[in-house]
Amino acid sequence: MQSQDVAQRPAPPSPAGPVVDVEQAEAALVEHYPRLVRLAYLVLPPGLGRSRRVVTAHALTQRALPRNRTPAPVIPAQSTGRHGDPGYALVRLQVLRTALEAGLPLKRKAWPKRSQLPPVLPQVWGLKLFPRSGGADELALDQRLSTLSGPARAAYALRGIERLADDDVREVLTAAGVADADGALLEADGIPAQYGLLDSPEFDPCSLQARPTDLMRRRQHLKAALAAGAALLVCGALLGLPGEGWGPDGAAAPPYARNPSAQAALDPAKLTRVPATAWRGSARTDFSVWPARGDRTGDTALLRRALAVWARPGETVQVSATPGTPSGGPAGPPQLLYAGTVDAARVVILYDGLRIARYAEPKDGTQGAALDFARVDGAGRAEAGVVVLGRADGNVRYLTAPWVAKAGERDLMKPGSGAMDLTLTDGVTAPLASPALRSGPCTSWNVLQVTDGSRTRLLTDLGELVPARLTAGRPGSPGEASGAEALRVWQPFACSLGTLRSAGVRNVNAWAFNEQPLPDASGAAAWVCTRADTWRGGGARVLAQFHTPGGRYGAVAAKAENVAACGARDPHVLAGVLWKSEAGDWYLLAAGSRETTSIRATGGVDGSGQGSLLTVPAEQGARAELKGTLEDGRSVGGLR
Repeated sequence: MQSQDVAQRPAPPSPAGPVVDVEQAEAALVEHYPRLVRLAYLVLPPGLGRSRRVVTAHALTQRALPRNRTPAPVIPAQSTGRHGDPGYALVRLQVLRTALEAGLPLKRKAWPKRSQLPPVLPQVWGLKLFPRSGGADELALDQRLSTLSGPARAAYALRGIERLADDDVREVLTAAGVADADGALLEADGIPAQYGLLDSPEFDPCSLQARPTDLMRRRQHLKAALAAGAALLVCGALLGLPGEGWGPDGAAAPPYARNPSAQAALDPAKLTRVPATAWRGSARTDFSVWPARGDRTGDTALLRRALAVWARPGETVQVSATPGTPSGGPAGPPQLLYAGTVDAARVVILYDGLRIARYAEPKDGTQGAALDFARVDGAGRAEAGVVVLGRADGNVRYLTAPWVAKAGERDLMKPGSGAMDLTLTDGVTAPLASPALRSGPCTSWNVLQVTDGSRTRLLTDLGELVPARLTAGRPGSPGEASGAEALRVWQPFACSLGTLRSAGVRNVNAWAFNEQPLPDASGAAAWVCTRADTWRGGGARVLAQFHTPGGRYGAVAAKAENVAACGARDPHVLAGVLWKSEAGDWYLLAAGSRETTSIRATGGVDGSGQGSLLTVPAEQGARAELKGTLEDGRSVGGLR
């Protein structure tokens, strides 16, 4: 167990000086590499294509280091925490300058600049890399940015990513070689200020998806001599084969042959449509009994496009899938759950027994589409109650199951405030604030509350197609998180859900496993273990969190992944934290589940005690190893 300080430490002083060393610039580049690559990706011309923009953005950022000591530019580094770092200002200026140069037209009588040529490195042969897709809002913003000039895109990015004022943006653009910085700012004003969307995976060249390059073209580019030689080898092998036996592919048809099942999956007329009342008499209560809803269930052209894109997504399609979810085409005709207009997009939601697939296209144009997948195998009534229809302007809309009678919105950080009712129209909720789209400090965490008969459930948007279900209680027999006691347990730990975005989470349980009196008699601290289980089974994430009286947020004392602790198979946990009293004294506080009979600390702190709690004086920064004994004699180690 690696214990952690709860007390806040002052940030180290920012480097200063008129001259930037190479080491200082490298430190700034490494620390802020994702931000710099995102800035380059946004400024590069859209005509390069998403795959080449990704590779070029990384190449330009990696070449931004100076060759020797360099005077720092007299321009702001960043308005939210990096204004004192001249190294960051220097490498950012170089990234911006080369990204703008990459968009300049080639001249006949001049050598092209290095940034105008395809990068030699980094390269991944045979694959195209591009960012994960966002929602309809991100797609629309990307299309609007593509209409701007390079300097205007740079102005918009500096405003949104760097949070710079217009005067500072003007200075940065001028230093980067932009002749008309005022014109660039004026042009950028024509795009709505949706700066929060720039933090989404849509514009993140560090979180990538991979697809093969044009396989047919690669095949056609083989030399004729190699093709002839291969044909001779194949003919010789066939002549030498006996009359019976299997080839390498057995009885499979040639790769170019059409498969009847695959062809049927592309026919809108063969989509499975479930009657509206089928769920009432079905032995199963999951996505398989959802009826088809929406105002475009009869739009054959839209359904055909959705099925075709699912089977063969083109280069302009933004494809995303939760971890462990295959993104290939359906094996046969899928089930239609929804087809309709949602805010600024036309949306189709399909289900093939294993996955939910969401197809979205802008309703005011024909260019660009998004295709998202989520794995939902094994979903029961509780997990198959809600699907995300779309996200826009910081809000999310859901499609609810036919058995959901009521929906509401509540703030998980305000357990006593109650839920605000949401209108349900043919199963579609009114928009509610999505914590998955929010940037900045966590001051609230809005969740969806649905009523199914006598049960009330809470679900939270984590940036995926299917929201995660929230529960509270002892592993193996948790209850819904909608009760008064469960809401109080979740309150200080709601913001920790932000660490679970885009991880394929199925449900998250909060278990208050112990309570510990503080050594300065200031009250009792709560120990809570939160466990996030995934749809794929692996990748479960466990956090042991510590909350002192009066504190708004809990502190993470220990965390682990792919462990059985805090789960139904092993409902035990042991964790510790360094805590500083108001008098300035430091202590190691450790707690285990109630079945723990003794705890011992070794290493930087030495002490032991009977029972499930341990309090030992310690030094600031000390690290300790914990070991506990359970009632049945088994040992349990500290969560790590």
